Amino acid sequence: MSVRHSLLALLEQGPMYGYGLKSEFEAATGQMWPLNVGQVYTTLARLERDGLVEAHMEADGQKMYRLTGAGRAELDTWFSGAISREAAPRQELAIKLIFAVRSPSADVGQVIQTQRAATMRSLQELTRLKADGGAGNELSAELAWTLTLDGLLFQGEAEIRWLDLCEARLAGAAPEPATAPTAAPAPGAGPTAQPEPGSATRPAGTSAGGRP
Repeated sequence: MSVRHSLLALLEQGPMYGYGLKSEFEAATGQMWPLNVGQVYTTLARLERDGLVEAHMEADGQKMYRLTGAGRAELDTWFSGAISREAAPRQELAIKLIFAVRSPSADVGQVIQTQRAATMRSLQELTRLKADGGAGNELSAELAWTLTLDGLLFQGEAEIRWLDLCEARLAGAAPEPATAPTAAPAPGAGPTAQPEPGSATRPAGTSAGGRP
């Protein structure tokens, strides 16, 4: 998440105080990604150092931040460029599964099931939020909120499909159950004699004609 560029985008709308930037960011994202106020002021200090924003001390002792020409150019570059996917972002869930597979004590199947249940609950909550309406009355705020929820829903659905695939691969990698070995005949025992075709078993002491 680029806090740096998000603050520049908010300042494009007009000058703001640091705490106002925090509130506007959280309102725009529907409280999905709350910001620490310290993070906001640290980022603003770096932006001011780089000449992308300028700060003016107000009469009440608070700093009012404004976007500079260099800051607008930086924002234009951000909007016009693509987000690089050359280096895959670190994903906590993937790392967790990697080490669960390597662990002699972890139940990988249970790890997958637990995560699937949590992701399903998240998807249900996102669906409810989408049905309840947007984050504001303005059309742009409504559209931004809908796009945010759509992105989160697609990511959650993709995670469910990935977990299903992980579970299938886990089942395919499981060793085949051992079968019981066939008992060997006792030493010295010959093959069992089979009756000739057409013959019948006669009681002991009788002849072929059936007479004693």
